[in-house]
Amino acid sequence: MICIVDYGMGNLKSVQKALRYIGADSKITSEGRDIEDSSGVILPGVGAFPEAMKNLKKRNLDKVLKKQAKSGKPFIGICLGMQLLFDSGEEIEECDGLGLISGKIVKLYGDIKIPHMGWNNLITEKQCKILKGVPENSYVYFVHSYYGKLKSKENLSAYSIYGQVDIPAVVNKNNVYGTQFHPEKSGDVGIRILKNFIKMTV
Repeated sequence: MICIVDYGMGNLKSVQKALRYIGADSKITSEGRDIEDSSGVILPGVGAFPEAMKNLKKRNLDKVLKKQAKSGKPFIGICLGMQLLFDSGEEIEECDGLGLISGKIVKLYGDIKIPHMGWNNLITEKQCKILKGVPENSYVYFVHSYYGKLKSKENLSAYSIYGQVDIPAVVNKNNVYGTQFHPEKSGDVGIRILKNFIKMTV
């Protein structure tokens, strides 16, 4: 059973619908025990970084998620969920993240439309399991105003270019993955990525 983490922010039903489409059992939950008993963890999210971390801490889910990440269980963060994997964020106020990926979430800049909304292509930096079978320059769907500034390219699997900004689109450290885009809204490419994630959980 895949757990979709409910902390009061995110398009949970869209993610669950995509998993149902590919035949994967999932449960939307805010219970730590459910997450611990799961075969894989999905942390979605839409909204502001500080509020998200506040909600996770209120439910004691920050500790649960860190423990699950360290256990080796497949774990993926989507959009804001990916950003929460980082050490910290500057949205609204300086705020600590989960500290699973080294780096900071910072505001998009330049003569570009913000938020970055719509389809953009993926440029592969380094292969990882969730990108298996995803062709180079595949298009995926983004909605975000902040992006991850990685401390090390070691954790970068794919990026997209928006204006003059190289946006980490897929990050990875061991069993922990993150996508800045929404795979559940990214058509066949997104379905392929979710299928790849599910394969790791069986």
